[in-house]
Amino acid sequence: MKCLILLSGGVDSATALHWAAREHEPIAALSFRYGSNHADRELACAERQARTLNIPHRVVDLSALAPHLSSALLSGASAIPAGEYDEQNMRATVVPFRNGIFLSVAAGIAESCGAQGVVIAAHSGDHAIYPDCRESFMQAMSRAIELGSYAGVQLLRPFISMSKAQIVELGAQLGVDFSHTYSCYCGGERHCGRCGTCRERREAFLASGVPDPTTYEA
Repeated sequence: MKCLILLSGGVDSATALHWAAREHEPIAALSFRYGSNHADRELACAERQARTLNIPHRVVDLSALAPHLSSALLSGASAIPAGEYDEQNMRATVVPFRNGIFLSVAAGIAESCGAQGVVIAAHSGDHAIYPDCRESFMQAMSRAIELGSYAGVQLLRPFISMSKAQIVELGAQLGVDFSHTYSCYCGGERHCGRCGTCRERREAFLASGVPDPTTYEA
């Protein structure tokens, strides 16, 4: 199946890119600039991951939306909460309807360039925190995209029942270079090691048994 892959530049989407390269026919990797603290570092990793597989990389600029959305992820590094990756701590980082926005744009691009599918790396670890990562949302969005496109574009979510540790394990098997992925919501040169996404990243590598190439400040 010809497909687009949503590629943020993090662990999950990089693994999804490699998965799609093995299982399907990627037409392009699609990234979004939407005003997040870590955009530059994440997008640099996304570009490198796509280049490694010779997959065209497209960046869609949605940064004009940032002033209209309320989220710590759009408000500077000082707004990012430190601590565990759980609902109480990470809810401040939710960007309202982010996946809905991204998938709507991706569906239009997919149909325009002849792709039959869109791949997203949503996984079970995000379900409690992010409403637009849950399978109930994905099912509804999948149906909307299929009905709203002449081509009946499919929404592929291969990791929806997997943990991040399982994704790391799969990525290692697929040859993902995790040293060129970025997760930290603070957006610094190095992963801070204190925010929830850094903790989730480190715990996933520990649980999977895959060596973590990341340098953490703490």
